[in-house]
Amino acid sequence: MNSTVVKKENNEVTLRIEASAEDFENAVQKAYHKMKGKFNIPGFRKGKAPRKLIEIHYGEGVFYEEAINTIFPEAYEKAVKDHGLDPVDRPAVDIEQIGKGQNLVLTATVTVVPEVVLGEYKGIEVEKKEYNVKEEDVEKEIERLRERNARLIAVERPVKEGDTLIIDYAGFVGDEQFEGGTAERQTLVIGSGQFIPGFEDQLIGAEAGQDVEVKVTFPEAYHAADLAGKEAIFQVKIHEVKEKELPVLDDEFAKDVSEFDTLEELRADLRKKLEESAKNRDERELRDAVVKKVTENAQIDIPEIMVEHQLDDMLNELDYQLRFQGLNLETYLQYMNQKEEDIRNQMRNDAYNRVKTQLTLEAIAKQENIEADPEEIDAEIERYAKQYNTDAEKFRASLKESDYGYMKEGIKVRKTIDFLVENANVTK
Repeated sequence: MNSTVVKKENNEVTLRIEASAEDFENAVQKAYHKMKGKFNIPGFRKGKAPRKLIEIHYGEGVFYEEAINTIFPEAYEKAVKDHGLDPVDRPAVDIEQIGKGQNLVLTATVTVVPEVVLGEYKGIEVEKKEYNVKEEDVEKEIERLRERNARLIAVERPVKEGDTLIIDYAGFVGDEQFEGGTAERQTLVIGSGQFIPGFEDQLIGAEAGQDVEVKVTFPEAYHAADLAGKEAIFQVKIHEVKEKELPVLDDEFAKDVSEFDTLEELRADLRKKLEESAKNRDERELRDAVVKKVTENAQIDIPEIMVEHQLDDMLNELDYQLRFQGLNLETYLQYMNQKEEDIRNQMRNDAYNRVKTQLTLEAIAKQENIEADPEEIDAEIERYAKQYNTDAEKFRASLKESDYGYMKEGIKVRKTIDFLVENANVTK
């Protein structure tokens, strides 16, 4: 089998792949043995009819498609390797010549990874932001701890912002009660935005034991199409009004919410964690800024199919995240009153930038001979094993070849970004 490049235009390459008449005949014979049980020929038991009779009854080319499916994958893989191509999608195949006693000639047109023309990537000018931790930042963390450890106590006074209510409600559009608009003993925090705009505001000033009529208009983009834009009335019964009681800020509070004995020790620990977080943010934003500039400097004609594949990955990632919240992509789209195409369009620019960034970093890694060393792969395996609370050798034994490839690429990307940051001109 041999191949030639007959056309190369932009990111599309057309290959001419030729298999000898002998190889093609062998593939047809394999197809016959695989498929002969499917044909009914008078005078022969199923699967016992000679190939020639089947071809007379069903046509000479009856086994050609299966023969091509047998011969093409290996021939195509060899052609791709021989010509140093890096396909990003499945090829479109056309038959140029086929028949008994003839060489099989196919053309395969495939989109390949585009050429990357790197711009300036060493000595990039970037400004490093510094996030200094202030005393007020520490106090905010203390207040968050107080909020998380607050208790709710019943009060006998009018409802105000921030109160927690226990309510029953029933919703009506006109005289008809609508599905999903009724609940009993529902918890509602006033000001949380949990309900339709206007609902919570109308409960302010009411008291426990009171019945309140709440009038609202559903948003035009409401997820339930039959309610979108319609006016509704909710009959609300307020059972309880509760307010937060924050714990006293003293050493006992520190003991209750942490492993520390004093409030000052707790404050010192919170400051340390905030400073570590600020430092990580400084470094992360610096790395992002360098990568962004380097990517902007590169010139790449990105095939649309690569953007579409990236969008597929991003939607799968979104679906995975939603499942942790008890949802899925389909339910989410219904709730948001959107179609998948709407989400794809919203994500398209981000997908394009991700593809361009990946191609740029790969090109720089190649230019600078950046690879993952065996010691770095061992360290990565140790890190993953620790993360999954398992023995490193057991974890290594569970890895597939693709897993190693994923780790190597991750290390290469990190090392490439390290290289770019080390060679950047950083100002503060």
